[in-house]
Amino acid sequence: MKTIRVQQIVAKDSEILVKEIPYRKGQKVEVIVLPQTKKTRSRPHLTVRRLRQFGLIGLWKDRDDIQNSADYTRHLREQAQNRGM
Repeated sequence: MKTIRVQQIVAKDSEILVKEIPYRKGQKVEVIVLPQTKKTRSRPHLTVRRLRQFGLIGLWKDRDDIQNSADYTRHLREQAQNRGM
């Protein structure tokens, strides 16, 4: 199914008019109307200072089950990427 996105401003209460869509008279279509949400501000950049404040740096330092944090991280990423395949 091909999706076409059309954004409009409601000019009259409870009515919108959609024009110039690539369908012919008599064709059945499904129309879903969603209100456009306000754009949220982008998140601030993560800096080393912020990572330290969040406690992410050194998070695994006291774990004895992780010998090499880079290898362990790589393994976790591979697991996440292969989920559901």
